[in-house]
Amino acid sequence: MTPAHTGAPVTAGASVPPSPEDPEPLAPGRPGYRRMSLALFAAGLATFALLYSTQALLPAISAGFGVTAGQASWTVSAATGALALFVLPLSALSERVGRTRMMTWSLAVAVAVGLLVPFAPNVESLVALRAVQGAAIAGIPASAMAHLAEEVRPKALVGAIGLFVAGNSIGGMSGRLVTGWAAELGGWRAGLAAVGVLALLCAVAFRVLLPRARFFRPASLRPRAVGRTVAGHLRNPLLLRLYGIGALFMTVFGAVYTVIGYRLAEAPFGLGQGVIGSVFLVYLVGTASSAAAGQLVARAGRRGALYLAVTTTAAGLLLSLSDRLGLVLAGLVLITAGFFAGHAVASAAVSRTAKTGRAQASALYQSAYYLGSSAGGTLGAVAYHAGGWDAAVALGLTAVLGVVSITLYGTRVARAERLLAGAAAAR
Repeated sequence: MTPAHTGAPVTAGASVPPSPEDPEPLAPGRPGYRRMSLALFAAGLATFALLYSTQALLPAISAGFGVTAGQASWTVSAATGALALFVLPLSALSERVGRTRMMTWSLAVAVAVGLLVPFAPNVESLVALRAVQGAAIAGIPASAMAHLAEEVRPKALVGAIGLFVAGNSIGGMSGRLVTGWAAELGGWRAGLAAVGVLALLCAVAFRVLLPRARFFRPASLRPRAVGRTVAGHLRNPLLLRLYGIGALFMTVFGAVYTVIGYRLAEAPFGLGQGVIGSVFLVYLVGTASSAAAGQLVARAGRRGALYLAVTTTAAGLLLSLSDRLGLVLAGLVLITAGFFAGHAVASAAVSRTAKTGRAQASALYQSAYYLGSSAGGTLGAVAYHAGGWDAAVALGLTAVLGVVSITLYGTRVARAERLLAGAAAAR
């Protein structure tokens, strides 16, 4: 038996060259790459379908329990907030128990809770179950990205992560579509039951398709070592900028999609629950934009891709201010395309920037990202209650301005570093 299979502890997140028994890292065209992509696509689909399962149903949940939009929004914010809190400790645990084992158990618990959620007797118990579900889901995103960073060739990493994010977008779309039409037929509880069954099927597909991990090496679970790794990431200016970008992009997305159902259910649109769920078909645009993120970075560079993503998002927000349904839908298309492209670029950049402790680096990104989602959902509901859709859009544009500011600052820093390097070389 070679050292690659002994399970001897090594430094967390260390990059280990393949042994003679192991092939090279996966890349398009190599055996196992397609199975890896499909397995993590299924995991991403289940993750987003479960995480945002109540979002399209908020008006129905409000009516069913007799609560306000702000109170109902906690069924989304509790899940995303719990995910943000638990993603770092679970990612650290994955350094010891393995990425595939962590993703498997997280998905199993999240699905089990998802099958219980439809039976919640009141809004308080629904929020509590959703918090448990969010905590379970926390073991999936960061572990998945660290797993890809270990198993996939670096030049193919953006594309592989883009496919995982594409699974997120399909999950977000299908979850809302399934819950919307199931709720139209049998009420919001039937909608939540349907998405639970969908997630169960995805979890089975994930386990059947996922290839054996070849490059993971277990690390000792030492809290001080994990703390030093996390502190090192938090001292990295580029990682901090990427964390901020992810949080702000998700603030926009969380705000828009938490309250869009209320807007479309009210005048002048007056759409039914099933039709509102169908509106989330625009997530297909996010699938395409996230999967194409690798090509976008290759052509425009990381910052160029972020500028394009943020411009697209801002244009969508402004277009959504119209009272014409066609223009509102076009605005949602642009918001979705810009968000998923920006998320794929930023998350891939985190995985490439972190040379050690990749799971912790990805976990910090996911924590910031889902804190942004939780904040966006809650603040979006408050803004909508106070000032309608215009106030929700103003919140989104403020977050967009934050992304622009961070990216501009990063551009200036990169230019200054190049000038310094050139001056040093000329001496």
